[in-house]
Amino acid sequence: MEYIALTGIADSLIEVLKKHNLRTLEIRSPQNFVGVLGLNAGDSVLLTSTSLPDLTNGTQGLIAKVVQKQISVHSIVSSNDFYIEEREAMSARIQLQCRCMARVRNVISSELGKPVLVDAREISCYEAR
Repeated sequence: MEYIALTGIADSLIEVLKKHNLRTLEIRSPQNFVGVLGLNAGDSVLLTSTSLPDLTNGTQGLIAKVVQKQISVHSIVSSNDFYIEEREAMSARIQLQCRCMARVRNVISSELGKPVLVDAREISCYEAR
């Protein structure tokens, strides 16, 4: 099945999601942020600790269902006697519900500025490799 993949997610966070079933993540990474923009509540997403350049066939990850999605903008203003600087940063908060583990069959798309798409299949706990 085809999924948007969020890469470089900490192993510890994936383990917490497995144990607690429902967690909210804040996504700031540009490539993952683009992926989150393509998701809606009810969609499934693949989370993996593998970085984007290392994402290949056979990579394992966790499939989670998106319960909620929220996009926010943070504005930061700093100044002194000579200048005023304003910066904005966007982030996404997604609430995820753990579904199962999966293994990537094929990386469909990993273009910069577009969601990372993979074809993955669910794996059972008794499957070894």
